[in-house]
Amino acid sequence: QVQLVESGGGLVQAGGSLRLSCAASGRAFNTYTMGWFRQAPGKEREFVTAISWGGASTNYADSVKGRFTISRDNAKLTVYLQMNSLKPEDTAVYYCAASKRSIYSTFESGYDSWGQGTQVTVSS
Repeated sequence: QVQLVESGGGLVQAGGSLRLSCAASGRAFNTYTMGWFRQAPGKEREFVTAISWGGASTNYADSVKGRFTISRDNAKLTVYLQMNSLKPEDTAVYYCAASKRSIYSTFESGYDSWGQGTQVTVSS
């Protein structure tokens, strides 16, 4: 398994941008699909995006398509989430997660390792 630590959350106005980072430690980071999930207050945790082990393939939830971009740097053991045109409904705790499954596996149960989460708050 890998250990994951997110950073980069904060408070931003609607229309603004944030870049989240997820630093990994442990073995074989470059063999894992990496994903981002989020959980808003009172709601279940939901899939946001995922990237394949080599970075060639990505998958996005419809709600963030065209606004968010996932990327990874395997040499730095880090995955990123660039969030642009943020909306108040993007407010949530964002979690980084690692999986041995396909980027099209969007269920929490498909992910083996999780970070502690980072808060993103978008004000209107």
